[in-house]
Amino acid sequence: MSMTTGATPLLSILVPGYNVERFITDCLEHIAVQMRGHHELIVVDDGSTDQTVARVRAVQAAWPRLAIRLIEQPNQGISDARNRALQEARGAYIVFVDSDDRLLPRSLEALERVIADKQPDVIATALRFWHPDAPDKDRDVYMSYQPEQTITCQDTILSAFFADRHMYVWCKVFRREIYAQLAMPLFPSRRLFEDVAVVPRLLQRCRSLVYLPHVLLAYRQHPVSITRVISEQWCVDFVSALAAVKPAFEQAGVSAAVRAQFDRAVCHFYIGMVKNSYQLPAATGDAVRGKVRRIFLDSLFAPPQQVLAAMRGNRDDAHTARQVQRALNDNRWFHLQQTAVRKLKLWQRLERTRALLKSGVSSANRTRAQP
Repeated sequence: MSMTTGATPLLSILVPGYNVERFITDCLEHIAVQMRGHHELIVVDDGSTDQTVARVRAVQAAWPRLAIRLIEQPNQGISDARNRALQEARGAYIVFVDSDDRLLPRSLEALERVIADKQPDVIATALRFWHPDAPDKDRDVYMSYQPEQTITCQDTILSAFFADRHMYVWCKVFRREIYAQLAMPLFPSRRLFEDVAVVPRLLQRCRSLVYLPHVLLAYRQHPVSITRVISEQWCVDFVSALAAVKPAFEQAGVSAAVRAQFDRAVCHFYIGMVKNSYQLPAATGDAVRGKVRRIFLDSLFAPPQQVLAAMRGNRDDAHTARQVQRALNDNRWFHLQQTAVRKLKLWQRLERTRALLKSGVSSANRTRAQP
């Protein structure tokens, strides 16, 4: 059994999980080794059918002095697991960690230092794209905020966020009070990209942000598989996530500068979806692009031509603006080009998968050959 105290924890670390027996022990051990008496770890198992629960309990048994709680619920999806974890959390600040990722060394200590010095509404952090099977591809990503300074200008908080476009909830450590300002359930049930729909609304409520340029978390990039298929839901949810933010921003009366940066982010998300939609069968892809185009246009604050004209004047956005225009125009060359590119990437994915499978078989054969 884990131990808990009556005192309010400083940090609640929340880990939702479903059928992650391969990763959960590694994930939790990287957290537990950093924990102290003023931390709590809440794991919400979302109806796993493998050994996930048993492995969480083993970690509890191995660290009996830590406040580690396991909550089990029927399978409802990542959003509902996150919502349940939030309901159970008692800490002053909330740290989300996905169950196949790693909290990197000294991360809790780094967060505590910022909290002690600044007590901001939110701490933004750096992150790592982690390729366990290809370490040469690992990449650390830093945000464009000024580090270690208390930022109180809402335009700066939101504009930099949309310019960076790293909208993961686990690289934003919010006060629990900020979460409490929004109606529960917070994360939209049965939706993909649920944090994209939530994090901007949380940031809009923040009156102070400190950027900690510490690489907080290693975000596991799984080897590409032939079973990873872009679906119609994936496409719709991807574009709809920011569309859900627009009404809240309208009600809050965010500035013209924030609206402009939001519109640019919407364009980047939209063209990313369009490109991925070419993995779908031709008729399905055409249909979903028509459906999502309407969502995209409704998501913009300004008329699309105004947004694209502004983007063309910015070196970092100009290429995206041209591609969005071609997609909106149903440009035949763009269509043929994307079809060819996706076919090439599918072939490359198949070759990588075959190589991984071959490597796994060879490794297993070598292991069996050991005396």
